[in-house]
Order: sequence, then structure tokens, then C-alpha cells
Amino acid sequence: MKKLVANAPEAVRDIPDAATLMLGGFGLCGIPENCIDALTHTGISQLTCISNNAGVDNFGLGLLLKTRQIKKMISSYVGENAEFERQLLSGELEVDLVPQGTLATRIQMAAMGIPAFFTPAGYGTEVAAGKEVREFHGKPYLMELALHADFALVKAWKGDRLGNLIFRKTTRNFSMAMAKAGNITIAEVEQLVEPGELDPDHIHVPGIYVHRIFQGANYEKRIERRTIRLDDAK
Repeated sequence: MKKLVANAPEAVRDIPDAATLMLGGFGLCGIPENCIDALTHTGISQLTCISNNAGVDNFGLGLLLKTRQIKKMISSYVGENAEFERQLLSGELEVDLVPQGTLATRIQMAAMGIPAFFTPAGYGTEVAAGKEVREFHGKPYLMELALHADFALVKAWKGDRLGNLIFRKTTRNFSMAMAKAGNITIAEVEQLVEPGELDPDHIHVPGIYVHRIFQGANYEKRIERRTIRLDDAK
């Protein structure tokens, strides 16, 4: 199966209106920058986006929010995006806020083929509305469903033409599971190498999960919130 494509526009060419997308990364770390930018030029709309975050104004998923291409966000952290806040408060955007551990596990369960699981997180809060509750060892748990997507868009540090991927540090948090939970997985990589050049012991996602791969370019790698401490600060 030929997985190598020329660039991001070719990789996202057949994503349709109303698709459900998973987008890897943690905050702004390791987000699929090239794919997001390419999506802003496609004209598709009504997207449901599953991501740890909603980007920031004019970067990351903030670009797709600005162009009104996102109908619904499923996220755990959305606090750095003024446009997201505006759309939420005005009723333009549907939002499903999910506890971060629950979000990660729902994606992992989809990757593993497990349809549901029970967690104590969110019991007794708005998160529990409409969900089945069971008691285990005297403690209540919510049933959460696995979270699938039509397309998973991830960014890796290295990859080969067969789709084997290596991620770095924090970028593993969501991207590794998302790459296994999408019906079609698209990977952009900083470094594209030939098959056999990656140490098999270092591969995080085997190529069997990846359908398209390309070498990205012009990564900004922004810091979401820069904190500066004075030298004499205690």
C-alpha cells in the first residue's frame, strides 16, 4: 500500500463536510500544523474536532474556529482561545468538555477495540448527565463510551514511508492513541526516512495504523503560555 503523499493538501483532500476528526498534540506541542492549515483552504465545514485543546487565536485549531469550519469541539482544555469563548457564549459552537484522563482513555479504548469502560471521574457533576452509573466496591462509576473518528491527524518527529512513527516526549500523550483510533490516519512528520532506518524498539506507532504520511515544513512550535520568573523570585 502506497502511503507516501506529497504534502498536506493531498493528504486531507477527501475529508468531507461533517467529518469527525481527531487532532493530536498536547496544548500547542506536537499539533498537526500543516494539516490544519491545509483544512482552512478546503472550504469544508460542520466538523467535529476531538483534541486535548482548541488551539489559540490564529494558530492551531484556532484557525479552523476563525473560519467557522468547526461545528463541535470535544476537548478537555480550551482556556487560551478568545474566539472559542466568543463562539461558545454566543451559541455558535457546540462543546463537550471531557475530563482529561477520561478523554485520553476514551481514545485509548477505541484504539484497543473496547467499546466502553467505567470511571469515577465526573460522578456527581454535569459530566454525569445521562450516563449509566454502576457501583463497584461501594463506589459509583460512570460508563464512558470509546471515542472514534473518521480521520486522525497526527504529527510525529520521525516516520518512514511505511508509516512507522516515532513521537517525542509530551507529544505522545494523545497522538499515539489517536493514530490507532481513526478510520483513516494521516501523519505529518518532521523527518521522513527510508524503511529500516528506524530502530524497531523506538517505534511508537506501527505503520499498519497509518494510511497517509508526508514530510511537513515550516513548523512554528509555539509556546502556549510563556512564563517568566524574575531572578530574585522565591
